[in-house]
Amino acid sequence: MAIHKDIRAYNAARAAGDKKICVALAKAIDANLKGSECKIWHAHPVWFLDGNPIVGYHKLKDCVRLLFWSGRSFEEPGLADEGGFKTAGARYTDVDQIDAKDLKRWLKKSAAIQWDYKNIVKRKGKLVRLK
Repeated sequence: MAIHKDIRAYNAARAAGDKKICVALAKAIDANLKGSECKIWHAHPVWFLDGNPIVGYHKLKDCVRLLFWSGRSFEEPGLADEGGFKTAGARYTDVDQIDAKDLKRWLKKSAAIQWDYKNIVKRKGKLVRLK
């Protein structure tokens, strides 16, 4: 699947070092998350499976943060809890910090382990495990 033009534009608008990180993440996510849809969602690149947000990234003040919506359930030491619910992620300041093996493993888990964020409003904030 081709990376959405809006995501390519998002990546291109980053400073040189951050752009390298964003491009590397987008390529890896797209290559390893088969059957996904990608788009800009809430101003950031996000990949979805069956309408459920799975993984995305965005530029923070001092890094690029990779975020897995169900990442806390992966039981991976390289992912830190981020925000609320079941989200966990990794932060990068240089493209060389991205470990391709870890990222591939996390992406595999992101397809296998999912919480239903798509219907969280309908369920009044309650998350239900899908897979």
